[in-house]
Amino acid sequence: MPFKKTKQDAAETLVLDWILQVKNYKLTLDRKRCVGCQICTLACPKNAITAQQQTKVAGKAQKAKIDVDLEKCNFCGICDLTCPYGAVKVTQNGTHDLAVLEKESYPQLVKDIVVDTRKCDKACVECETVCPLNLIKISKVAYDGKPVTDLSKLSDLGKKRVQITVDIAKEYCPTCRVCEFKCDPGAIRMTKVFEGKIRINREKCPSGCQNCLDVCPITSALTLGEDKKVYVNELFCTYCGACSNVCPHPDALTLTRTKVNHKPIHSGTWNKTLERLASPESAVKELKAQAAKARLTLVEDRFAVEEMKKKK
Repeated sequence: MPFKKTKQDAAETLVLDWILQVKNYKLTLDRKRCVGCQICTLACPKNAITAQQQTKVAGKAQKAKIDVDLEKCNFCGICDLTCPYGAVKVTQNGTHDLAVLEKESYPQLVKDIVVDTRKCDKACVECETVCPLNLIKISKVAYDGKPVTDLSKLSDLGKKRVQITVDIAKEYCPTCRVCEFKCDPGAIRMTKVFEGKIRINREKCPSGCQNCLDVCPITSALTLGEDKKVYVNELFCTYCGACSNVCPHPDALTLTRTKVNHKPIHSGTWNKTLERLASPESAVKELKAQAAKARLTLVEDRFAVEEMKKKK
């Protein structure tokens, strides 16, 4: 049992502490990065995390407030691993070592982000300006190693020799793909962590309501049409569910996650989480895919053994 349990809920951070004789567990939620989505509430195996609707401010909907029950939380770190925005951190004695990873009972989500600066226009800073979360920084260096702030002052040869670096804070990137489509073709490529479908029933969508649009953290994922109804651009949607948390009508907005991209794992813990994040059907589909892959590996191994016997 812990010697001491504390919870500090401030405007910008929520901190939970479990202090034992030789270990100190800490959970920190960065409310500035938290978008009030559904992911951690669904992933938590102890139902310790809840999303609380907030009152509007100046007629504008506010993102849901995430809270963690200190009595239920066991500091497993699943919320940390699953948060697409990197808003949650769980540490043990100040170190970011998570037992669920070491024991291979939970996978790491895959954020496949590739930058090819050879395809970048050297005068362009589009990806830096379009990122809805300000996670991209571009730096330019001349052939002599000095920073370049004004390309127009360089000669044509000097411009060709400029080296570009595109730094993306991958830890906090939800892989919305806005930068990929706004930048030069092939300069940035990424695969979404969560795939799915989102539908808005405009007949049930309350007239004049744009709660979902108010809280959506991704520019261009939701837009307001001329008919004053909200429309979805699934190209940029991260399927986080921040919009679902503030929708006043349960049937007006339907969000379904169909796939979670993650490193290979076979675990009862993960299967149960996948059922909550996506659906039982998605979990069954993944289990079948894992079984098929295992059978294929077994067959390949047997053929390899037979070939070795023939050679002998």
